[in-house]
Amino acid sequence: MTDTSTATTASVPLAPQRLPLLGHALPLLRDPLAFIMSLSGYRTMVRVRLGPSSAVMICDPDLTRQVFLNDRVFDKGGPIYDRIREVIGDGLSTCSYTLHRRQRRLCQPSFHPARLPGYGAVFAQAAELKARSWRDGDVLDITQEMMTLTTRATMQTMFSGALPEETMRRALADTATIVSAFFRRMMTPALLRQVPTPQKRRYDRARKRLSDTIAQIIAERRADPTDHADLLSALVGAVDEESEDGRKQLSDGELADEALTFFLGGMETTAITLAWALHLLATDPDVQHRLQVETDNVLKGEKLDPAHLPSLGLAGRVVTETLRLYPPAWMMTRTVRQDAELGGVRLKAGSTLVLSPYLLHRRPDLYTEPDRFDPDRWLDAQPDRATYIPFGAGPRKCIGDQFALTEAILALTAIVARWELTPVGDKPFRPKVETSLSSRGLSLRLGERWAGGAESHGAHAEAPAPARPSTEPGVATCPVKHQER
Repeated sequence: MTDTSTATTASVPLAPQRLPLLGHALPLLRDPLAFIMSLSGYRTMVRVRLGPSSAVMICDPDLTRQVFLNDRVFDKGGPIYDRIREVIGDGLSTCSYTLHRRQRRLCQPSFHPARLPGYGAVFAQAAELKARSWRDGDVLDITQEMMTLTTRATMQTMFSGALPEETMRRALADTATIVSAFFRRMMTPALLRQVPTPQKRRYDRARKRLSDTIAQIIAERRADPTDHADLLSALVGAVDEESEDGRKQLSDGELADEALTFFLGGMETTAITLAWALHLLATDPDVQHRLQVETDNVLKGEKLDPAHLPSLGLAGRVVTETLRLYPPAWMMTRTVRQDAELGGVRLKAGSTLVLSPYLLHRRPDLYTEPDRFDPDRWLDAQPDRATYIPFGAGPRKCIGDQFALTEAILALTAIVARWELTPVGDKPFRPKVETSLSSRGLSLRLGERWAGGAESHGAHAEAPAPARPSTEPGVATCPVKHQER
């Protein structure tokens, strides 16, 4: 880097609202989304301080894409991933550049397109079972219901069967405890994170129980080498023929990290995306009615099947638009591994960069009426790779995109086929900002539809036949899954 005219990080403007000692920690904790959106006027970069530490927030879509594409220089790191590593270790979504290529090769067979029809059949069955369990007039904690649904589906696709009811209930509770603690732990100085408060003790207990549950399942699978045709079997049997150090398969520790990564991602962020989609439909009766008409016309009395996916265009656009408004990974961080230049600014090795899909997705210069729920904005437009990034981009883009998108579209269809959703109360519902934009505490009221509530939808029909997921233009073809990979 010999261009002496290049600016240094110090030339990047400092965000307002900074307090002595605390920096921007207080506005970030008080209302993180409002603080993030207050930075949308900075079109390239802005500096943010957390106590004595400083980070550079990238506000430009092209610069954001450059960071995503060059993972050798702009590596996974920063406070978000430090906290996630506490739970899942060096899984595919958190590992460094030096580990990522090998782990990606070993995990890729688990998400081969040939496996998606089988996964889709499990998703459809789990969604219909959940939809049939409700009653007319129920007021549901919709996030908890979606967590139960995605947990069952994830367990089936990962481990060829659901956990015992008590184990699954505990896994749900432990996951909620862990996820709700992420953001506050990320904002808390290291010394204070070690204080044995009741919240920290609950967090530590939940983390250990969840790890022990996964470890027990893996030990049982190692003892029984039968191919169960599930995701875990694919991970256990994966071989990296390009390995340069002789480690051609995942070790027990690596396998546990990957299983935890896919388990947490498969249940938590997909559930939240579904809850937000149902909330948006409940508050927009016109779109909900159109989706009901599409569902009735596509199913025509048949049992929901992955073969229906190519015809569920509006359902796909609803999911795409939900991910724009409420991207699961609303904020991401990167660590600069070596001195680099980005957008005319010199960045020293060790610098932290912050990227925000939420900010880009709601910029009025990038999206017309960005805060409005409008699935039809995707009718004649493919999501732009620079301005639509719910799952990241480049080599670390989420590996489970089709897996999760298939699950979301099928689950949404199964619910809308049977139920009319309406809000509870007239107060707007705001996200709970955690690692993802949580819908925790969201309630919706159900009304049974005459078409969806009848047995005409094939509740007891034959198992669904395999089919490929939708590739319809205008429907995002990346994972609703949790974090980027």
